Amino acid sequence: MSRFRITKNLGMILLGIWLILTGLIPLLHLNFEGLSLIMAILAIVSGVFILLGR
Repeated sequence: MSRFRITKNLGMILLGIWLILTGLIPLLHLNFEGLSLIMAILAIVSGVFILLGR
């Protein structure tokens, strides 16, 4: 049971990081090659961890 709680928490932490970065990127005018790929991977991984936790 505690293993599922860890994955659900990890998914929520990753989702929070993704949301913060999604807001900061346009505000700070961050742009580099591969940024969209990194953001997409972060979104997928957080979604998978959240679904595994349910």
